[in-house]
Amino acid sequence: MLKVTNQVIIPDAELEFQAIRAQGAGGQNVNKVSTAIHLRYDIKSSSLPGFYKEKLLESNDQRISKDGVIIIKAQTYRSQQKNKEDALKRLKILIKRASSERKKRRPTKPPRRSRERRLAAKAQRGRLKALRGRVDSEKT
Repeated sequence: MLKVTNQVIIPDAELEFQAIRAQGAGGQNVNKVSTAIHLRYDIKSSSLPGFYKEKLLESNDQRISKDGVIIIKAQTYRSQQKNKEDALKRLKILIKRASSERKKRRPTKPPRRSRERRLAAKAQRGRLKALRGRVDSEKT
């Protein structure tokens, strides 16, 4: 059972775990032990409230397939149990993040004084570079 919030609890029956071999370096056990975990969670047939289902299906996350199945691959740790816990934690974060409302961005513009300061600095820099030019010895 995974407790996402006080109201939202996902039963174990809806979570599907599959042990697979992890990628990358792993020493002697790499070809013998299946420590990585594939977590599959079907959003459409889950007991999540409709609000969460809508938000998850609308989100543009690569871990959510076109069929509405969340697939999380956890292979950070060398033990299967830790990878399973990591996958559950990532699923919880994904569901919480999808349900949170993001603030609408209000476009801003820099204050007049900072624009003036920037232009003055550019002019000063231009004058400094102009002084680095070739010295004309004929005029003196």
